[in-house]
Amino acid sequence: MAATSTDTSGLDRILTLEIARVTERAAVAAARLRGRGDEKAADQAAVDAMRSELNRLPIDGVVVIGEGERDEAPMLYIGEEVGNREGAKVDIALDPLEGTTICAKNLPNSLAVIAIAEKGSLLYAADVYMDKIAIGPGYPANTVSLDASATDNIHAVARAKGVDVSQVTACILDRPRHARLIEEVRATGAAISLIGDGDVAGIIHTTDPEQTSIDIYLGIGGAPEGVLAAAALRCIGGQMQGRLQLNTEEKLARAAKMGITDPRKIYTLEDMASGDVLFAATGVTDGNLLQGVRFTPDAIVTHTIVMRSSSRTVREIKARHQDLEKFN
Repeated sequence: MAATSTDTSGLDRILTLEIARVTERAAVAAARLRGRGDEKAADQAAVDAMRSELNRLPIDGVVVIGEGERDEAPMLYIGEEVGNREGAKVDIALDPLEGTTICAKNLPNSLAVIAIAEKGSLLYAADVYMDKIAIGPGYPANTVSLDASATDNIHAVARAKGVDVSQVTACILDRPRHARLIEEVRATGAAISLIGDGDVAGIIHTTDPEQTSIDIYLGIGGAPEGVLAAAALRCIGGQMQGRLQLNTEEKLARAAKMGITDPRKIYTLEDMASGDVLFAATGVTDGNLLQGVRFTPDAIVTHTIVMRSSSRTVREIKARHQDLEKFN
């Protein structure tokens, strides 16, 4: 007799493990092209693999955070319908290859990432930039705020941790737009961990500072990555705020089509991801969070983290796949 789920709250708990297969397959496809210098080829391989596996899931899903707008197909575009159409109606946020440049250069922290939530639970964010701030769990509510300066936020984290500012480390994307932010943070005496790409991983790193040495994430990155990171923090704990960077008429128009009317609105963690949320990420390259895909003569080894918000369950899955045909 087939096993059935007795969990009546939110999403079917069986999906918690099923989505691991989605990120595993995307990660393996991308990993075959890591270090080859071809970002587009690696990204496309991950997209094709993720789409194929998604369409096996017992869901009636719509991509609300994807690889761009519909006219940018063949990516997994915003509005694309996925799943076998026989299960629950869900919103899906995904990044088949978080850190395309990282993968192409075989640098740390490239991931395949997905989040699934009950329909209407994920922010419909246009593919624009988002100003973000995030810290991990264990802090008093409202410890940090986008309305406060970087200096004030760094000092707030230090006070909440009970340490000197010099013992706080901020994660910031290494971009010219962050020159003043970097200068301000360094002036406080705090340390900075600059990353070249992969701000989903950067935000998740704030949840385990003892392992990653990251206490706070600051700066502007992609809005889609912001929603994905928020989904992860809803499962594992933490605080996060985001503000869309709608600084042109074209961006304002695109956002308006998605129901966004206040360009200065600060989105909380719950605004970006609410209800029952499932999150999975598989390492493509080695990193602080996950090991990258390993290829051996008779197996493929993957390392995945799977989380669920309603149960606050976090699973690490180190899988040895000996049926190599399923990845072809």
